[in-house]
Amino acid sequence: MNQDRRDRLRDAAVAVLAEAGGRGLTHRAVDTAAAVPLGTAKNYFPTRDALLRAVAERCLEQYRAVAAALAEAGPAPTGRAGLAALLAGLLRDVAGPGRPRVLAYLELQTEATRRPWLAALLDPIGAADFAAYAHLLRAAGLPNGPDPARTLTLALHGALPHLLAGAPGTLAAAGLTDLEGFARGVLACVCPEPPEEEP
Repeated sequence: MNQDRRDRLRDAAVAVLAEAGGRGLTHRAVDTAAAVPLGTAKNYFPTRDALLRAVAERCLEQYRAVAAALAEAGPAPTGRAGLAALLAGLLRDVAGPGRPRVLAYLELQTEATRRPWLAALLDPIGAADFAAYAHLLRAAGLPNGPDPARTLTLALHGALPHLLAGAPGTLAAAGLTDLEGFARGVLACVCPEPPEEEP
C-alpha cells in the first residue's frame, strides 16, 4: 500500500479524533479530512479497531518525535529555574501546537479503558514519561528518585485536561493561568528547597 497515503490518513484520523472525539472517528470522516475518495480509509483500515490502532501508532510516533526534538535541542536544563521554564514550555505546547496530538491521545486513553489491546499500545507513551521526568530532575540537580518523578509526572498529566478544556475558573483555581508559576509551584512541592541555615 502507498505509505504516503497511509500516513496522510493516519494524520487525518488523529485530527478527526481530536476534533470530534471517539464517536466522531469514522472512516467517512477520515476520508473527508484527508481529502481522499470515500472508501479509501476503509481500504487501509478495514475496521474501527484498525482505525484506532492506526491513530495509536501515529500518536506513539509523534510522541517519539517530540522527545527526539527535545533531545536535539541541547542538554537538559540545569537548576530549578531552568527545569521550570522547560516544563512551562511543554505545557504551553499542549494548549497550542500540540493540542490535536494530546487531545487524540486522551481520547485514545478513554477508548483504552474498554480495549486492553489499545491500552497495551499506549503503555509505552505513559511509561516513558516517568523515566523522562526522572531524567530531567536528575539533570537539573534535583531529587530524582521514583517518588519525585512519579509525583511530577502525575501532576503534569493531571494538568492536561484542564489546559485543553480552557475553562477560566478551573484554570485560575489550578494556577494554570501562569504556567511558569505553576511549574515552579509543582517543583517546590515535589522537590522542596532545603531550609536556610540559621546564622
